[in-house]
Amino acid sequence: MTDNDFTFFTGTYDVANRRRKDFLDPTDGDDRWEEFPGVTRASVHFDGAASFDEIEFPTMGFSGLTLRLYDPKTAEWSLYWASNRTGTLFPPVTGSFGPDGTGVFHGDDEHAGHKIRARFIWSAITTDHAHWEQAFSLDEGRTWITNWHMAFTRRT
Repeated sequence: MTDNDFTFFTGTYDVANRRRKDFLDPTDGDDRWEEFPGVTRASVHFDGAASFDEIEFPTMGFSGLTLRLYDPKTAEWSLYWASNRTGTLFPPVTGSFGPDGTGVFHGDDEHAGHKIRARFIWSAITTDHAHWEQAFSLDEGRTWITNWHMAFTRRT
C-alpha cells in the first residue's frame, strides 16, 4: 500500500457533522443545515487494503458503518455505507487519492425517489484530523449539491 490509502484512518475520532436537512435542496442559509456530534472507531485490515469504521450519532438515534476495499487491478477503492436504519449496503462509490492526498469517489445511487450521482471527498488529512464531504448530483455530475460535512478529530 502507499500513502494514498486509508491507513491514516485508525483509532477513535470525535466527529463534528454539518448536514443539509434536505439533501437535494441547493439553497443556502444556516436554517437549511443541522449540526450534531458523532464518534467513530476505525481500523485497517488486509495490510492496508481494507478499512472499516463504525460511527454513532448519539443525538440523532442512528449509527452506520463503512467498509472500504482496495482493488489492486484498478488501483481504486470501493466504499460501501450501511446504516442501522436500513440494514443494507448502499451502492459503492469508487475512486482513489490524488497526488495532493485528496480522495475523490463517485457512484450511482437513489435518494428520495431520484436517481443521483454521489461524490465523497476525503481531504485535509493529517495524523489527527480529516475532512469528509458528500455531494449529490441530479444531472449526471454537471452540478453538485454538497449536503454533508464531517470534521474528524482523533481522540488522544
